[in-house]
Amino acid sequence: MTDDRADPLEAAGAPWRHALLILAASTLLRLALAAVVPLFPDEAYYWEWSRRLAGGYFDHPPAIAWLIAGGTALLGDSPIGVRFLPILAGSAAMFALVRAACHLAGSRAARYAALLLACLPLTGAGLILATPDAPLLAGIAWTLYAVIRALDSPLGSSGSMRWWIVAGLAIGTAMASKFTGVFIPLALLIAFLLHPLLRERLREPGPWLAVTMASLVLVPVLRWNAQHDWIAFRFQLGHGLGNSTRESWVTRELRLIGGQFAIVTPILLPLLVGTTWRALRAPLDSKRFALAIVAAFCALFFVYSATRRSVEPNWPALAWLPAIVLLASARSGARSAWERRAAWLAGGLGALLLVHVVHPIFPLPARRDQVSQAHGWDALARTVDSTRNAIGTSHVAANRYQDAAMLALHLPGHPTVGALNLGSRRNQYDLWERFTDRAKVGDDLLLLLELPREGLPGPIRRLTGHFAAIDSGAAIPLMRGGERAGTRRLWKLRDWSGTWPADSTDPLRRIP
Repeated sequence: MTDDRADPLEAAGAPWRHALLILAASTLLRLALAAVVPLFPDEAYYWEWSRRLAGGYFDHPPAIAWLIAGGTALLGDSPIGVRFLPILAGSAAMFALVRAACHLAGSRAARYAALLLACLPLTGAGLILATPDAPLLAGIAWTLYAVIRALDSPLGSSGSMRWWIVAGLAIGTAMASKFTGVFIPLALLIAFLLHPLLRERLREPGPWLAVTMASLVLVPVLRWNAQHDWIAFRFQLGHGLGNSTRESWVTRELRLIGGQFAIVTPILLPLLVGTTWRALRAPLDSKRFALAIVAAFCALFFVYSATRRSVEPNWPALAWLPAIVLLASARSGARSAWERRAAWLAGGLGALLLVHVVHPIFPLPARRDQVSQAHGWDALARTVDSTRNAIGTSHVAANRYQDAAMLALHLPGHPTVGALNLGSRRNQYDLWERFTDRAKVGDDLLLLLELPREGLPGPIRRLTGHFAAIDSGAAIPLMRGGERAGTRRLWKLRDWSGTWPADSTDPLRRIP
């Protein structure tokens, strides 16, 4: 018995070469943009993780921190250094999906998949950023491709075993990036139980070997969480499934749909849903049926999650990866008119978004534009640096973790900057050494805060009485071009008494 069936890749054809060129060009474009666009607050937060490598963190598993650490070791603590390996991980995800489409329907399908992935705001623009989504999507994409290859190998063959090992390592990587990676093996299990041909595969050792490999990859993540009272698991369960009373579930569902229109486009989204539905209703092809179950399971989970609390637009991204493969491989010849329109619209929207990242073209106030939040920190850091030198303190902090990370990134020498988290949600800074651990009685603290709508900021009210004197400095604008994107104020807290505001929210005991 042979180890592997013939691979239907038409790798020598022009469409396959076109697909590779599209992927290479999109990678180079994302690398070029990564070098000139300032880091965003969440990216700075993950960069802070990379300076304290561990098996896990409060918010997510550690894969993004390790990627950033590798990139900065090569290219320094610069935007391109932070983003370099995450961008390559995103390209690896695209390549695996293109290979999957090519394996199912040939090189023309691969070319269409490459075109969609390069153009979509979800991938073409979203995978510029150094976030956990990059290794998550890479792990998921290689899992799907490896499962397709394993299913095309004879039952119990060595080729099947090799691909199941790849699938296990890949899904372990996905789950070590974001816990939502667990949806993929759960969905595959459902598909294998429902489809008679797939049920046969549960008799071979391959799927169980994949589970073993994934478990080994996750050992550091599980060990870290066990040592920290399973804090990341508890936080994500509350973050994704906790109840929200701020708005109705109808509003949240409409917002979810609107978010998917934005990142997948209004034309492509119905096409992806339609091709997934058709693959579910005609399960003659076990591989396409498995992909459809994964897409449907992930999408429906987030529809359910939106009944409980708001869903971020990028969260359902894992549902669209198998759906893109299904759409691209649904035909090997010419594309339908709507499929061509979907590619054009994705390309147009993606291009506009990338231009806006470099130079604002959308009529949004800077204070409401997420892109603008990355700007103005160099100038602000210079003011903070001169002030801390003038008062002679080494203790610098913000209240929000995003501000603390941006300060640490932009201050000379990248010093330790704390996040006080007084009245804000818990995060990784609560698990690191805090001001009260480092400071001595009589020390001063330089604190950066947002301007409140009125009165004193909440952290200042809570810290009054714990320092001998509290003085406010000038307001510091965060500017993008000539427009103000935000404002911060420096507060000088002098002569610490050694006491601290009572806070019943112990991050190791309760997740808000």
